[in-house]
Amino acid sequence: MMWWLLSGFVILLLVVVYDLVQKKHAILRNYPIVGHFRYWLEMIGPELRQYIVTSNDEERPFSRDQRRWVYASSKKQNNYFGFGSDNDMDEAENYLIVKQSTFPLHMPKPDDENYDPGFSIPCAKVLGGYRQRAKAFRPTSVVNTSAMSYGSLSASAVEAINRGCALAGCMQNTGEGSISPHHLHGGELIWQIGTGYFGCRNDDGSFSLKKLKENLDRHPQVRAIELKLSQGAKAGVGGIVPGAKVTKEISQIRGVPVDADCISPPFHTAFDNPDGLLDFVEQLAEQTGLPVGIKSAVGEMEFWMELTRLMTTTNRGVDFVTIDGGEGGSGAAPLAFADHVSLPFKLGFPRVYRAFAEQGLHEQVVFVGSAKLGFPQSALFGFALGCDMVAVAREAMLAIGCIQAQRCHTGHCPTGVATQNRWLMRGLEPTSKAAQLANYLVTLRKELLMLSRACGQAHPGLITGKHIEILNGQLGSTTIAQLFGYQDGYGLPSPDDLVLIEELMRNTSTNRK
Repeated sequence: MMWWLLSGFVILLLVVVYDLVQKKHAILRNYPIVGHFRYWLEMIGPELRQYIVTSNDEERPFSRDQRRWVYASSKKQNNYFGFGSDNDMDEAENYLIVKQSTFPLHMPKPDDENYDPGFSIPCAKVLGGYRQRAKAFRPTSVVNTSAMSYGSLSASAVEAINRGCALAGCMQNTGEGSISPHHLHGGELIWQIGTGYFGCRNDDGSFSLKKLKENLDRHPQVRAIELKLSQGAKAGVGGIVPGAKVTKEISQIRGVPVDADCISPPFHTAFDNPDGLLDFVEQLAEQTGLPVGIKSAVGEMEFWMELTRLMTTTNRGVDFVTIDGGEGGSGAAPLAFADHVSLPFKLGFPRVYRAFAEQGLHEQVVFVGSAKLGFPQSALFGFALGCDMVAVAREAMLAIGCIQAQRCHTGHCPTGVATQNRWLMRGLEPTSKAAQLANYLVTLRKELLMLSRACGQAHPGLITGKHIEILNGQLGSTTIAQLFGYQDGYGLPSPDDLVLIEELMRNTSTNRK
């Protein structure tokens, strides 16, 4: 009996040691032994759910099917689903249908000439091209990661995302917490500047052009600047990092005092109206040469109407517009703001796009969609609405290990993604998680191409409302034009950009048979 007990103890000890030193699974590194129960329960999950728990499409914010697709894609596992759809398409309201062509285009195969295993999809527009910014460029990927700052995410998570972006050939948005050492592992950056001006602020919290330029001189990997006006999860309010969490590193990165509350006001102090915003944008673009854009959730429309009027009547303008949906949010927010403030993406984006289109500006600006667009069909819908690129946040978190525990606001994220707890962070090994993120991003691009080519289009940016229908749950459907008042040509780049992007896609194996 003692022999069996001793053997069991030794085996248990070996499992604990293995769990602590292995780097593949964050859950096991943080919770030796106990973490195995999650994987055992997951194995019999379908049987349990079939009788006593939720269905594959009930959980929120991401369903079990959605999470399974991300997890499988990130690990290069089988991400197919069997036995047909389990959705009630004809009875579901607002159900998205992609209308395939009778004569779809060829998809690349590994033995094709010039086959691209990364499934690169360049942006159909040049970022900063219309306004001839000195450092204008064509993004090499229409899929990039959205704003998630160091502080809301752990150092390991930020590093994993940056490394993954480098592997996948896309850009990482820094979030408003400025540029940290964890952003500097090969991935190109979009530097987001929020109302706190972290990384480019004076001691009183006001904007400092001098510090902005000094920071850019140290970080040539920054390709564009994004001014955050608001975000979907907490539009209309600022943010605060309690002084107890403002470490020496955070202090240096953000340019705030150690141990003092780090506050992001609800509004900018460098400008207070659309006219001032455009002056600020042009100042940054002239001083840095970089494309400059804005990110905002959508509430009242007066701002957008005035902004587009000024862009039409003056020689000033933003280079890109990122629209966040009210359903978005990778961190913590007050419940009322998370649930009820700002329009969801599918309502907010078309209103803003139409405001630009009605002024003839839609071909001059790069549009970026953000908020649950990290799935092929959702991203394709974004492109049909007029997006030129999509930015993913929570889906990227899932790819590096997030299990949707929804404990982002507690500091006790069990997978080390959204926490500053050192023990929990150690469970997230950046190198292996970077590979998972890259796998997910490449798979998303691949399936975007599969969908667009099923519609007879070589690039997702060529998808329009005619390729999409929305079922109404009463055996009827509605088009994008009917829903959002779109005219012919809305959602497409300019004729010149169309010619260029079609030529770029012809130079790859995606058009070869």
